[in-house]
Amino acid sequence: MAQYYMLHKPRGLLTARRDARRETVMSCFPEALRETLHPVGRLDKDTEGLLLFTDDGMLDVRLLRPEQHVEKEYEYRAFGELDEAAMRRLETGVPLLEGQPLSLPARAQLLAHTSIGESAPYLPERFREKYLKNPARPVTAGKLWITEGRKHQVKLMIKAVGGHVFYLKRLAIGPVRLDEALRPGEYRPLTAEELAALMPPATSGGDTAGA
Repeated sequence: MAQYYMLHKPRGLLTARRDARRETVMSCFPEALRETLHPVGRLDKDTEGLLLFTDDGMLDVRLLRPEQHVEKEYEYRAFGELDEAAMRRLETGVPLLEGQPLSLPARAQLLAHTSIGESAPYLPERFREKYLKNPARPVTAGKLWITEGRKHQVKLMIKAVGGHVFYLKRLAIGPVRLDEALRPGEYRPLTAEELAALMPPATSGGDTAGA
C-alpha cells in the first residue's frame, strides 16, 4: 500500500533524498522510511513549511505537472515596504530571470508593514545580529499563492517588485494545509480526508495514488 506523509520542513535542510555533503530532509524520518519515501517537489534550503512525501509516483504527476495548476500558498517577510500596487503587479505577472517568460497570474495579499526589530524571530540565524543593527529597517509581511514551481520563484517575484525575502514558509499545497501542530522537523501520515482531497476520486487509492 502506498504511503503519504507531510513534513514541517525546517530551515537549513536540503530537499533531496541524499547528498554527499549536506543534511537532507530525509534525516527527519526513521531509516525504514528513508529507503522508500521521496519528497514531492522541493523547498529551498532556507525555506520552511509543508513538504509532502510518498512512494507513489502518481502524486508527483498530480501535483508537479504545470497543466495541473495546483495552487501553493506561501507566507513571506521581505525587506522593503511593498504596497498594494506591488501586490497587483504580482497578481498579473512579473519578470523572473532574463530570457524567461513572466510569472503566471497569482494571488497576493499584503499582511502588514513592520520592521526588522519586530521581525527578529523570522531572521536567519547567521545574519540576525547584523540585521538587528538597523532595527527600524522596513519589512513587508505578505502571502502569495502561485501555481508554478520555478526555481526560487517566490523570492524572484518579490525581488521584481522591490523586496528581498528573508523568511519564507509554505502553508498549503492545493487543499492540504500544513498541520500547525507539527513543529519544524516533525511529520505525520496524511489523513484519508487529505488524500481524497489531493487526488481525484478516480485515481485515489493504494494502487494509484507534493516554491
